[in-house]
Amino acid sequence: MTITSTSFIKKLLLLFLVVAGLYYARVFLIPLSIAGILATLFLPFSKWMENKKIPKGLAPVICLLVLLLFIAGIGALLTWQITDLTKDFSLLTQRAEGIGDTIQKYIFNTFGITAKKQLQLLSKEQLSITGAIQSVAGSVASIATDFILVMAYIFLLLYFRSHIRSFILKLVPPAQKTEMGKMLTGITFVSQQYLLGLAKMIVCLWIMYGIGFSIVGVKNAFFFAILCGLLEIVPFIGNLTGTSLTVLVSVVQGAGMPVVISIVVTYLVVQFIQEWILSPVIVGTQVKINAFTTIIAMVLGELVWGVAGIFLAIPLIAMFKIVCDHIESLKPYGFLIGEIETPKKAPGFIQKILNRIRRKKK
Repeated sequence: MTITSTSFIKKLLLLFLVVAGLYYARVFLIPLSIAGILATLFLPFSKWMENKKIPKGLAPVICLLVLLLFIAGIGALLTWQITDLTKDFSLLTQRAEGIGDTIQKYIFNTFGITAKKQLQLLSKEQLSITGAIQSVAGSVASIATDFILVMAYIFLLLYFRSHIRSFILKLVPPAQKTEMGKMLTGITFVSQQYLLGLAKMIVCLWIMYGIGFSIVGVKNAFFFAILCGLLEIVPFIGNLTGTSLTVLVSVVQGAGMPVVISIVVTYLVVQFIQEWILSPVIVGTQVKINAFTTIIAMVLGELVWGVAGIFLAIPLIAMFKIVCDHIESLKPYGFLIGEIETPKKAPGFIQKILNRIRRKKK
């Protein structure tokens, strides 16, 4: 066995141990990771309050209150829209039953499966769905505990941030302290930019989808606009999922083919604006992760940490890239994760708009 193959086996074993550690320690690491990412978002606000002579212990508390108010606001907005949607619940149920009967007849005529056999298959699915609902209901206490832990971690990370930074700097030799400081600053910055960019993007999507769905005549357009915007936290498939649900519910509500086509056209227009205008202006190149790495990170995140892993995959892999860029032996991995260095040319008129925006920023 050569030295190269031995080194490769050691790296493979190390990777396996890291993944196993992430999996078995997920109960501890998921709330801590969420808190760490959110803490970086509130870090500038906390520093600003401390500079204004607000006590160091009070500043994190105010940050938590702001976060709770934001969550309450989103919850109230969704509750208001869901309440409005459920006013037509009986009508939706009747139409869903009618569509179900049509589908049942189509299956019988096409595949020869009788209505009784279809009901038997559906009853099995209903049992599995019931089990899933019971599992979700049983995890409510766990979710509440995790939420309290996240709040506590955010407070502690903001309060002890200087102490934690000093500890990390003490772990490296004096000659590497400057590089380590830059790495820590870069990790904090990329996390902040990701969250701020994501928040701005969601608001823009709310506006665009709200206007588009209202124009094409979608019922409860504001609710579906909020849904499509919030699903932006799942890259690539979030908006598509929200639009698919909008189409599905619109069909159940009695929308015709022109409305369905208009919803799809609205989605395509919004995606075009998001890809060529909003992403370069709002998100920019702060999170320089290529699409292949993004998909792999999301899949692995779901396998290791479940649903939480999907949401945390992008910011965590972006932070990992910062680490790779500052450590010589890991730079090849940073190169693999990063975007391909080929400039993406927007259409002519879009490029003119972007150039004007950049000139104004300068």
